[in-house]
Amino acid sequence: MNAPDLGRGVLHPGRAAGVVHLARLEPAPGLARLVEYYWLVRWDRRGLPVHEQKVLSHPNVHLVFEAPRAAVYGVDRSLFVRRLEGAGHVLGVRFRPGGFRLLTGRPAAGLADRSVPAAGIFGPGTDRLNEEVLSGAPEPAALVDAFLLARLPEPDPVAGRQAELTAAMVERITASPDLHRVDELAGEFGVTVRRLQRLFAEYVGAAPKWVLRRARLHEAAQRADGGADVDWAALAADLGYADQAHLTRDFTAAVGLSPARYAGG
Repeated sequence: MNAPDLGRGVLHPGRAAGVVHLARLEPAPGLARLVEYYWLVRWDRRGLPVHEQKVLSHPNVHLVFEAPRAAVYGVDRSLFVRRLEGAGHVLGVRFRPGGFRLLTGRPAAGLADRSVPAAGIFGPGTDRLNEEVLSGAPEPAALVDAFLLARLPEPDPVAGRQAELTAAMVERITASPDLHRVDELAGEFGVTVRRLQRLFAEYVGAAPKWVLRRARLHEAAQRADGGADVDWAALAADLGYADQAHLTRDFTAAVGLSPARYAGG
């Protein structure tokens, strides 16, 4: 049986599907160049043990409406772990690479591996909106649409082009784990490695080498969750690793388990 489609990066999605309900919601058309989608997660663990959900994060900044306060999460280059207990829900805004930078004018690198109170970036209205979202508003996405649309800055053509270029490069990496080296990516898009690194620092918040490595780990985890035996040596070669041992070290460092142990349960 294939693992449920909770999106790449959610570890042990079969278990997660029995704990959380995930819905993806489209943003308003006027936000499409900044926001990939909204995600709404609900859970009910009343009378049940605490569930720890682990996620290999993506190269995206998120605005999350949660208790006790809304927060902005930068790219998490380690393993993200969320403890779920009781009953509740969380609504998140997944910005496109560059989207947070265009909306706020803040370089994404300053948020790497950090979360900060969202009110400090988006103003005191953020806390009021957080209360509405968590109180069970019937159309929380519409509330967030209005909130973000009211904060759209004047267009910056230069930043807009740079953000679009960076987003296209991230999409190229995440769609094709056969891309293995930073210089290959730079050459494909006609930029220098130095410029590529600056763009990723400004608009993504993580180095291109990290994004490449994370895409390979997402692919490895998805293969492991697929329910079939995996030829790890062949997969290591497909993903550009020198050998299976290199893949094993990389995966174990990120996930805390070897690929074989992870696949086994």
